[in-house]
Order: sequence, then C-alpha cells, then structure tokens
Amino acid sequence: MKKVYIDTMGCQMNKSDTERMLGMLSHFDYEETKIPEEADLLMVNTCSIRQLSEDKSFSAVGTWGKWKKELKKNIKIGFCGCVAQQKAEEIFKRAPYVDFVLGTHKIYALPEIIKRINNGEKVCECAETNKTEDDLAKNYEIERVKGVNAWIPITEGCNNFCTYCIVPYTRGRERSRQPELIIKEAKDALLSGYKEITLLGQNVDSYGKDFKDKNYRLAQLLRDLNALEGNFRIRFVTSYPTDITDELIKTAVESDKVCEYFHIPMQSGSTPVLKAMNRRYTREEYAKIVRKIRDMVPDVTITSDFIAGFPGETEEQFRETLTAIDEFELDYCNVAAYSPREKTVAAKWVDKFIPEDVKDERFQRLNKKIQENCLKSNKKYVGHEMEVLIENFYEHKGKMINTGKTRNFKTVHIESDMDLTGQFVNVKITEAKTWYLKGIQS
Repeated sequence: MKKVYIDTMGCQMNKSDTERMLGMLSHFDYEETKIPEEADLLMVNTCSIRQLSEDKSFSAVGTWGKWKKELKKNIKIGFCGCVAQQKAEEIFKRAPYVDFVLGTHKIYALPEIIKRINNGEKVCECAETNKTEDDLAKNYEIERVKGVNAWIPITEGCNNFCTYCIVPYTRGRERSRQPELIIKEAKDALLSGYKEITLLGQNVDSYGKDFKDKNYRLAQLLRDLNALEGNFRIRFVTSYPTDITDELIKTAVESDKVCEYFHIPMQSGSTPVLKAMNRRYTREEYAKIVRKIRDMVPDVTITSDFIAGFPGETEEQFRETLTAIDEFELDYCNVAAYSPREKTVAAKWVDKFIPEDVKDERFQRLNKKIQENCLKSNKKYVGHEMEVLIENFYEHKGKMINTGKTRNFKTVHIESDMDLTGQFVNVKITEAKTWYLKGIQS
C-alpha cells in the first residue's frame, strides 16, 4: 500500500471533503498516514476565509517541495480546496513542485487525476460546475475519521455574496444533494457505529430551495432522518438567520433526535454594518429570530460568528456588537478580525480599512466578551443532570478523563478510569469553567 497524508485546514466542510478524497484514494491502494515524512502522496486541503490560512497552505507545500528536491523522492504533491479553486493555474507559478491542483467543484475528478500525474502530467481541475457530489457518493465509499460524529454535506455553495466572504467564489452557487442519498449515507454511518449525524452546508437551512421537481426542505429531511432506527443525535450547521423558518424550529422541537443547538452567524451587532456586509437582516430582525428560538426550544444553545474591524466600522458600531452578545445571551461565538479577500466587494474599500492596531484591540475586546458570556452560560447548568455523548478518553495530569458533548453542545469532562467513548452517559454537572463543564457520572 502507498501512503497519503492530507493536511486539512478550515471548516467541517473541508474535513468532510477530505474524508471523501481518502475514500477515493483507497481504491488506488493508498492508505492514510498521519506522518507526512512517510507519505508517497502529500495533499493540502486549503481554506481561503482568512489570509493566514492561505499563507499556511503555501508554507506546507513549500516544505514538501524541499523534501521532493533535496531527498530526490518520487513524491507527489496536491493542492486542493478553496484556495485551489480561487487561484487555479497560478499555484503552479508560485509552487512549481506541485503535481496537481484540485478545486472544490471537481473532487470527483481525483481518481482520473491520480492516473494522469502517475503518467507524468501536471493537472489543474478547477472548472466551476453545477454538479453535486451525488455521482461520487454512488461510486466510492467514505473513509470517515474514527469517532462518534459523522459529517454529511447536504448542500454546497452560497448565493448570498456577503461583501467580505470568498465562499461564493470558491464553493459556487447553492446546490442541494438528493435526500435519498443523504439518508443512505446517514444509515451507512449509523451501521458503522457513529452516534451523531451533523448535516453540513454553508447555508444549511437553504437546503432544497434549488429543487425544481419537489418541495422538500431541511425540516422534512430532519423528520426523515429522525425516523431512522437507533439511538443517535442529529445536528445541522450553519444557519443563515432569515432562512430559519417556524417549521424548522417546530421540527427541531418535535424530533427527539434533533439537538437543541443553533449556530446562527450574526457578524455584527450594528444594522448599518450589517447592511455594508450585505447581510439581509437588521439587528432587530436577528433579535426576533433568537427570541423565537429561545421561546420554542427549551435549554437551547445559540452560538454565532462575529467580525471585528470591518471596513468603515466605527467604535460606536463595534460596541453594538458587544451589547448584542449580552442582549441575545449568546452562549459562544467564533470571532475573527476582518481579513480582505481577493474578489470580494469589501476588499476594494481600502480607504475604509481599519488600522491593524485598532482592529486587533477590538478583536481582543471581543474575545474577552465571548469568554465572559461563555462562562455565564455554563454556570447555568451546575447542579443539572445532562446526557453526554462521550467522544474521547485520555490522560490529563495523571487522571483519566472522558470528554463529550451534551445535546445542547456543551463540552463536559468526567474523571473516570473506564473508557466510555461512544456511550450516552447521564452526568451530574459539578463545576463550570469558561470553555467546558465538569461532572460526575450519575
């Protein structure tokens, strides 16, 4: 068997793409290795959301290029993912030791690419396509990362064109997978022992909007998955605020396997900044959505995303983001300083760019606010009994720890000498930390 190493950067969608690529490569006598030095095929699956991620991608292949030259090894190097889709042939100029460039639209072309590079060709497959991966799913199994959670992409791409975001340019327009193939993939994962299904999409609640022959949306898919036999959980990420329907919320409440968790990126607490971002809601409209979910879903966790230092953002507008986190009682948020991305509208507003020191100072204040709110949210559960799906078992400072997630996505650590990975455990919460809870098995 030949060995392949894939360095995966970015979101769950990239991790899911990597699993699919490993599945295809297994048909060509490749097995995964976690040690890049022993690989015959080295691949980076890139993320272009931030400049730092892009820089890390080129740094990785730069190291591999030195190995290829200095060690005279017959290794092959692949540059995949969102940066590949964005840069295409340019990558060969910057990194001439790369053997193939594979964009997000053409993952299903990987088997043919392997044949071609083994014949000495350099290959670039980055043409945009309206295809989904459904044809691929029929022909190749998925080499899932060992664990309890199976990621299943249900929709690809985005139609929103937020002014800061590169996703519509790297992932294309929204394309929904056929429900019967998603359900089959979920059944296969459950039969393989996975205990949690996470449905993925850049805008997961837009699922089914593009179907011409049927009226089938995310709520129906959740109901069909919920009807499958077995003890397992269902999650879905990421939601666009105005695509969250009453039917979707009601379905989440009525479906016993669907978890009490919504990830709803807000990006800014200021309505004028939201307008400049081309987000299709105001602060007040976001507030109504959050209140409705909290009223309808007991013990729900709502998390979000925010950007600090968007072009033109004033100090007063930034403070509106801080107050939004408090007002909406957001349980946790991913935060980032604004990073201009080529092709996006906001990247052209150079005269509105926030100085780096101001942007960094806002980023630090935003992080501090998130930490405060996360701890406040966690403290609510001390003394409660919660069901935890154990994900990992490891040693920490001489003690054995089981760690897992509650239905509402709280991380819980339990001291135990017994490996409970993959089990649903009832836990009494005894202590709250900023990023996790502590508990004892009850």
